[in-house]
Amino acid sequence: MSGMHRHRLRGLSLQRIVQLLSAALFNGYAIGFQKGRIFTGGSKAVCVPVLNCYSCPGALGACPIGALQAALGGMKRHFPFYVLGMLMLFGVVLGRVVCGLLCPFGLVQDLIHKIPFPKAEVPRRIDRPARYVKYVVLLVLVVLLPAFALTDTGVRPPYFCQYVCPAGTLEGGIPLMLADPMLRGLAGTLFQWKVLVLLGVVLLSLCVHRPFCRYLCPLGAFYSLFNRFSFFQMRLDESRCVGCGRCERSCPMAVEVTRDINSPECIRCGKCRSVCPTGAISSGFAVSAGEKSPRRRPE
Repeated sequence: MSGMHRHRLRGLSLQRIVQLLSAALFNGYAIGFQKGRIFTGGSKAVCVPVLNCYSCPGALGACPIGALQAALGGMKRHFPFYVLGMLMLFGVVLGRVVCGLLCPFGLVQDLIHKIPFPKAEVPRRIDRPARYVKYVVLLVLVVLLPAFALTDTGVRPPYFCQYVCPAGTLEGGIPLMLADPMLRGLAGTLFQWKVLVLLGVVLLSLCVHRPFCRYLCPLGAFYSLFNRFSFFQMRLDESRCVGCGRCERSCPMAVEVTRDINSPECIRCGKCRSVCPTGAISSGFAVSAGEKSPRRRPE
């Protein structure tokens, strides 16, 4: 086996190990799955940096998107300084490394995409506009509706969590339904809709890499705002790049690596780095001598 292939396997296995450890860390209350009860200890007041359902029986912390909606939509609404501060901290330090290495639902999509199934490339004319949907989801469902929608009770529902979030259905809704017959009897149209959303993401993940991350995830949209200036950066040494295109063909987010390596869509998974035959791509918190981020060329 060539050195490049060995390096690639090491890089991919490291990514998967980090993803699995992250999922286990954020959902480490194993007894919750057995008893069908969510963890209620003190750590539940702490937001984890990823999309991780509060209602998951194993969840040890709170989802930042759910916490943000709860703060904006509660009876006594407060500005969510803590949640936004935590998200901004992770955004400034890591950018979308959080998406590529720490998010359990990102791991689920990665594993589903490995299932042998015909793969598809979304046409650019559809893919590029569709990527803005996640920003609309963030602005409308996560911020504006919980903050300003009128309700009889004065308490606004967490619209994204309640009506869209497939991670919540997979991690929280389905395990709790399986464990509690009473909940199964109460399941109605809303739960059926959420299962359909999850099923749609699963089916798309078979042929398109990380469709939820690309088009719908509001947390990915938030972190993407910090990608270009986060402390953790991808670097391309243009003097070593031979223009083979392997980096772009390997990218799960269809980033144009040689044109815009720190694109808001880059999840810092490291696949481009692992397939580069000349070692032109690197990543980290420090900029090595002789490396630079390429200037964006006009479309």
